[in-house]
Amino acid sequence: MISDLEEIRKLKHPNYKIMELDKDKLQIELNSWSREDLIDWLSWNDRNGVYKDEDSLLEFDNILGKTEAIAIITRQIS
Repeated sequence: MISDLEEIRKLKHPNYKIMELDKDKLQIELNSWSREDLIDWLSWNDRNGVYKDEDSLLEFDNILGKTEAIAIITRQIS
């Protein structure tokens, strides 16, 4: 029973909610997010990824732009 409640709470979290959107609604939602929100979601979803500015600068000598972040999230959800 506790695991069912935990699952329900988890699925209500905004980071999970976007995974249920269809492609068009997902694009609209992601376009409304700030670049920082997109990077936060990517870091949450892929803890081994390099998304934060300071890490990205060290690893790739550039930072992740909003358009690229949206494309990565879309791929990860699809």
